[in-house]
Amino acid sequence: MPETKIIVLDDDPTGSQTVHGCLLLTRWDVETLRQGLADASPLLFILTNSRGMGAEQAAAVTREVCHNLKLALAADALAREGEGRELHPLFVSRSDSTLRGHYPVETDVMAEELGPFDAHFLTPAFFEGGRITRDSVHYLMVNGQPVPTAETEFARDSVFGYSTSYLPDYVAEKTQGRIPARQVERFLLAEVRAGVQERLLALHGNACGVVDAETQADLDRFAADVLASVAAGKRFLFRSAASLLTALARLPAQPVAPDAMRAYVRGGRPGAVIVGSHVKKTTDQLACLLQQAGVGAVEIDVDRIPTEGAALLTATLARAAELHDQGLTAVIFTSRVERTFADQATRLAFGDQVSAFLMEVVRGLPRDLGFLISKGGITSNDVLSSGLALGASRVLGQILPGCSVVRCPADHPRYPDLPVVIFPGNVGDEEALAKVYGRLTGIGLGE
Repeated sequence: MPETKIIVLDDDPTGSQTVHGCLLLTRWDVETLRQGLADASPLLFILTNSRGMGAEQAAAVTREVCHNLKLALAADALAREGEGRELHPLFVSRSDSTLRGHYPVETDVMAEELGPFDAHFLTPAFFEGGRITRDSVHYLMVNGQPVPTAETEFARDSVFGYSTSYLPDYVAEKTQGRIPARQVERFLLAEVRAGVQERLLALHGNACGVVDAETQADLDRFAADVLASVAAGKRFLFRSAASLLTALARLPAQPVAPDAMRAYVRGGRPGAVIVGSHVKKTTDQLACLLQQAGVGAVEIDVDRIPTEGAALLTATLARAAELHDQGLTAVIFTSRVERTFADQATRLAFGDQVSAFLMEVVRGLPRDLGFLISKGGITSNDVLSSGLALGASRVLGQILPGCSVVRCPADHPRYPDLPVVIFPGNVGDEEALAKVYGRLTGIGLGE
């Protein structure tokens, strides 16, 4: 029977926030991709970090990954043929559940390189983060009430802003009318729950579909119809948040429960928290964390990085080491003042400079660190790929809904077996960061 491999191009490292046991690759040379394809997990994540890039660079990186994937898949197919096995790849462009990211740039490139596809689907529902889609309108749950995402801070993003929560209009806006709203296939909640396989089988020509979902069961039903259609020969591409991946992979429960993940902390020692995300949710969570026992604040004035970077780095690492020696967890965060920029390129360049500084901090933290929490999607990607220089890492599971834990390999040159929490910027309530800290230390809200 053919084996299905769900291959995810993730524009930051948070797409694995609902699954476990799978590999995250920060490199995409053909040999690394072949190793990923051969892994036993039904899921494979390739972390492109493209949300932190301009559109042209995002397209170029996506194209490079897809080109190498085709070569790796061809080589893998030859190897499997000799073993009498067959692989059916299912491709996902994983992006933000609040509709930020390079759409349709990335799906266009994937269609050109990996297609043809019968359809591509927008499935942004992410239940662990309080994102649902109803009547083709995408909502963020705020204090138990659904708020259209176009009315939230995420829609005002200076790079990825948008004006509508109605997904057919969102598609038309982002494609600049190339895909008119009237041509978008709407898979409404009642239809999804009744079953849509017949509709799926009728799609062709890379039709665009948008999918309602209010519960995981909705996506489980949709995924079952998708997999049956793929088995019948249909080829689909997904622009998705994380919850669909849970449905497609059909994984068992994670091996270590979220409230037992303190077992991964090295020697029960204090850790460090790196906070790069600037959204209001992160700032509120940071304020709550700093009120907990056992932590010490280390603020980085980002305005000093361009001109005083070396001195600032020395001072930051000295303060982090001092706190660690005192048995405290250093909470290292960028200054919270929102900066304005002349244009998108200037903003992205400054973001790169700040991230490079934070990675120097990660590389210089105490060697006997107990754990590391990385707050922010782009920050987390850079922590894995640059700060820790991990070509591949395996997801252990979630410590809170939407927050994954990975671990450095046992032969890591500086931090062997270090548990690392990937904490997206836009996930969790005000106490969530403190709860993660508590679960790793036994102190405060997460005890």
